Amino acid sequence: MAERIGFVGVGRMGSNMARRLKECGFTISSIYDINPTTAQSVGQELGVAPADQLRTVTRLSDVVITVVSDDKAMKKIYGGGLLARARGKLFINCATVTPDIHVWVEARAERIGAQVLEACMASSIPQARTGSLYLMCGGSSEVFERARPILEKLGSTVRHIGAAGKAARLKAVVNMVMNINTAGLAEGLALAEALGLDLGVVREVLSETGADSRVLKTDGEDMQKRDHACYFSAAHAAKDSGIALKLGKELDLTLPVAAATKKQFDRMIAENLGDLDKSGVAELTFKGRHGGTASANTGDGKASSR
Repeated sequence: MAERIGFVGVGRMGSNMARRLKECGFTISSIYDINPTTAQSVGQELGVAPADQLRTVTRLSDVVITVVSDDKAMKKIYGGGLLARARGKLFINCATVTPDIHVWVEARAERIGAQVLEACMASSIPQARTGSLYLMCGGSSEVFERARPILEKLGSTVRHIGAAGKAARLKAVVNMVMNINTAGLAEGLALAEALGLDLGVVREVLSETGADSRVLKTDGEDMQKRDHACYFSAAHAAKDSGIALKLGKELDLTLPVAAATKKQFDRMIAENLGDLDKSGVAELTFKGRHGGTASANTGDGKASSR
């Protein structure tokens, strides 16, 4: 475990991944976060001083894991010093971004002799902490093999999907389907309640029929109880649905259900519900709910695809 690991982005996912790797015996050499308070708190816990520049993370690390929010953030870090003197370094990018961004980062890195791998994550905060993420990886086989010892401590399943951008394409499909399932479940439960049905019984029947889904297990009870502790936000759901729709448009493919789903999550953002978990889409479908009180406290156990 000689490779020193730095992190760029130590929010809820990145910090738990860093904790996990430290517990597994890896050296966490440096961390950076756009939020200085977060960086200071996580750094104190991990016993590492937060870097005030991206180039410092690269200088102090052999491997840099990035967990940022979107395309804009990826362009900012890779155009803002992260690749300074990066020859021989490995960068593992875990954010859900458009496939073109991963291809762009790989090209920039290869020009200076650095290596890049996309490691798209399915699952959520508890799985990041326990090392049970589902990881879909894109990049060369050589780079994947270098990263494998680290990734296998973070994920219970680690799959090499193909070249740069391939894993991101698959992740877009995964999150598109998950978001559709979430919005559909919210409408089904809302209709069931309006019909006077016992939602506990409804969820049990759904779980034993063709209407079963992973989302039913992770979000069904939360929708019923209005517990929208955030593991995967509605804002992220809107962003990721947008990635899938963009890919579909590039291929002249019409995705009407995905488009309708994105509109629901966009509406949540517009109505100041974007920070709720994606299960909060139920607040838009259950009669008499929107405008009431919905819990957004944090908690444990939900497995979403970030």
